[in-house]
Amino acid sequence: MIAIKDLTVDLGEFMLRDITLDIRDSEYFIILGPTAAGKTVLLEAIAGLYPVVHGEVWINDREITGISPEKRKIGIVYQDQSLFPHLSVAQNIAFGLSFRKLSRDEVRSRVDDMAHMLGIAHLLERRPNTLSGGEKQRVALGRALVTNPDMLLLDEPLSALDPETKESLQRVLAEVHRRLGVTTMHVTHDFEESMVLGDRVAVLHQGRIAQVGTPEQILRQPNSEFMAHFSLSRNVFSGKVVSQDEGYALVDIGGVQLAAMTSQEEQVHLSLRPEDVLLSLEHLGSSARNSFPGAIADIVDRGSVVYVTVTLPPDLTCMITRQSFRDLGLQRGMTVWVTFKASSVHVF
Repeated sequence: MIAIKDLTVDLGEFMLRDITLDIRDSEYFIILGPTAAGKTVLLEAIAGLYPVVHGEVWINDREITGISPEKRKIGIVYQDQSLFPHLSVAQNIAFGLSFRKLSRDEVRSRVDDMAHMLGIAHLLERRPNTLSGGEKQRVALGRALVTNPDMLLLDEPLSALDPETKESLQRVLAEVHRRLGVTTMHVTHDFEESMVLGDRVAVLHQGRIAQVGTPEQILRQPNSEFMAHFSLSRNVFSGKVVSQDEGYALVDIGGVQLAAMTSQEEQVHLSLRPEDVLLSLEHLGSSARNSFPGAIADIVDRGSVVYVTVTLPPDLTCMITRQSFRDLGLQRGMTVWVTFKASSVHVF
């Protein structure tokens, strides 16, 4: 188990403040956040590369806050891999073992096992400058894991890869974690990575933790306006509760009243994900409590999906498949209906 207690790091122009996290044994934990939120600073503070002003870092009931980086039993993989260009793949993977009293046969055996698990056994005699980006990242991962670390730190390991290679390496990371069970902290700004890989997610914003939860909670239950916008809810409103009835409330957001499931009163904020909004050409006779007509104000084609903004008022954005967009024959200015359940409206 990893425990980070009230951690503060002062870099002068930037501060990481009061970070407290408990990461479970064998958990795949994601650190998510926008650029300059402090994600890499947190990672490197745990690794011992930045001095800590205040707070503690514990790994497996051992405080490591004042221990030098090489004694922390932590493996780290960076976006740029940082491989040694003059060494072969095998020598790069084995580098961390050179400081241990292991026989040559044992080192070779560990390197071979790691290379086979990562699918790079055929590359062991190659030099890094002959490898693709995905292959280099597998080598860097092997070098970090071959020493059997107590914790693995990954600093945006997929951000420089093309989409196909990125998906492939996501599968590798998931499989390696399943087989080895090493406690992992993975820094990214990509929501897809957090959904695919993460057991839990902590979102950083301006050097502080904004929210911690499962990927589903982060996506669908934001706890602030920042989190709602950052998680791309797209539909974020403020309003006033005007009535309550058996767990349901009507919230006036200025133009329409939305039905939501909440016991909160007075001023509230609402978020509604675009994929939870059903768009149709006619009013649907469904059980959904929210159904409104409006005019299409904007259409944004994202390839496999299309975002359609409908003015009620206010503006409401829904997401539909490209096939649905074609079948409906949607155009700007058309009158359509938007329908969604009260339970899809998150109140905070």
